[in-house]
Amino acid sequence: MNATPMTASHLISTRETRKHPHAWIGWLPLFVLPCAAVAFQAFLAPWVFMWLLAVAIFAGCKWQTWWEGRSAQGQTWLRSLAYLLLWPGMDAEEFLAPQVERPGVRAREWFAALVKTLAGALLMWAALHFVSFSHPLPAAWMGMLGIILFLHFGVFDLISAAWRSAGIRAEPIMRQPWRSHSLGEFWGRRWNLGFRKLSHTLVFRPLQQRFGVVAGTLGAFLASGLIHDLVISVPARAGYGLPTAYFLIQGCGVIAERSERGKKLGLGHGTGGWLWTVFVTAAPLFILFHPWFALRVILPFLHAVIR
Repeated sequence: MNATPMTASHLISTRETRKHPHAWIGWLPLFVLPCAAVAFQAFLAPWVFMWLLAVAIFAGCKWQTWWEGRSAQGQTWLRSLAYLLLWPGMDAEEFLAPQVERPGVRAREWFAALVKTLAGALLMWAALHFVSFSHPLPAAWMGMLGIILFLHFGVFDLISAAWRSAGIRAEPIMRQPWRSHSLGEFWGRRWNLGFRKLSHTLVFRPLQQRFGVVAGTLGAFLASGLIHDLVISVPARAGYGLPTAYFLIQGCGVIAERSERGKKLGLGHGTGGWLWTVFVTAAPLFILFHPWFALRVILPFLHAVIR
């Protein structure tokens, strides 16, 4: 009776092995690059080490997604280089797919992205020149807001618009998160969709299939928290576990809003859902970007790059 299932399982495993015979090559940089960055920590300023570690993790993830999607129809070496070096998203199969008819990017999209880029730069400059001397901690948090606005909402939107104008599938990785009416919508469909797709594929889906939705949800947020701890707390040499706690709060919030009681309270839709989302994401932000990170990493970074 057990022979048939075992044989079927063996056949599936054999097919997967043939399909991805060198899967380890895709994962190797994700382990090697961050370890190499950590080896240089003692020789670098905390803010330099933070950016080096972030780039190492990002590059490892980019390589892994490219390795999995490199056989996409339409893929060329030039397109691969563009994906690896000139696109912040993690949607390799879409980016490497054949070009589509150029839909045209509306002028207001270009304008909005440019405004956000300039606003982020202005916010960083103002934080350093008008706030940092009397209120260093608020200045650091203000500078972080400027960095996020400059990069994630500004520069990355400009890059997306440029690729879409060329007929490449490169949707913005930030999709107006302030319009979310639930935590599930915020984290699943609007905030940093590049890494969301990666965590969904590599963490949520395997855990969900084996242990259920709750385990998959908490596992995905736990993985995100550990990565943020690595990039935030390790360079600051303090605050360990706080970024992980932040993301576990988000995971518990998603589970709560999807529960029967959460649905009755309207946590997943409408005005109530919007208020719930703002409260859960914003109220504990001080433990994500904790004071040690703000003062030891971000503020020196602002002083170094903005004169």
